[in-house]
Amino acid sequence: MRVKGKKVFLRYVTLDDFGEMQILFRESRKFYKGLIDTPDSLEKFKVYVERNERETNECFVICRVADEKIVGAVNLSQIFRKAFQNAYLGYSLGVKYVGNGFMTEAVELVLRHAFKNLKLHRIEANVQPENLPSIAVLRRCGFTKEGFSRKYLKVAGKWRDHKRFAIIKEDWKERK
Repeated sequence: MRVKGKKVFLRYVTLDDFGEMQILFRESRKFYKGLIDTPDSLEKFKVYVERNERETNECFVICRVADEKIVGAVNLSQIFRKAFQNAYLGYSLGVKYVGNGFMTEAVELVLRHAFKNLKLHRIEANVQPENLPSIAVLRRCGFTKEGFSRKYLKVAGKWRDHKRFAIIKEDWKERK
């Protein structure tokens, strides 16, 4: 499956992406230090890819339209159904691709997929307060700050505070 945009498109991650993703992760390790943990071994990458087999996850690679090169990843996880219809958004972009609008477009594409195809109602994203570029992406995509979560997530062996953002389908529709 592909979700197409102007600069980038999303497609499901596969095991064949391991080599290209490892290069991307390695090049970006300093940039993301303390912000995200990446699957840095084939075994961890297999677990990441296998998450797509569960209906609670949608894991995509972000590919540049010009050459189909992988520039990042975007995921919907912990997809809840029934009365909640919610998912959590996570994403990363290779350091050399930052500042080109790729992530903003990728988040907009994943929101379209979440609200139109998956019929979700709410998408939540949690971001460390010092990750200003990520917060800027969420704001450009229409997310609203909902709160602050102390010691919310363990990243790189340390419990880290996060700001909580969300967007609901009605707000997303108004922006279109």
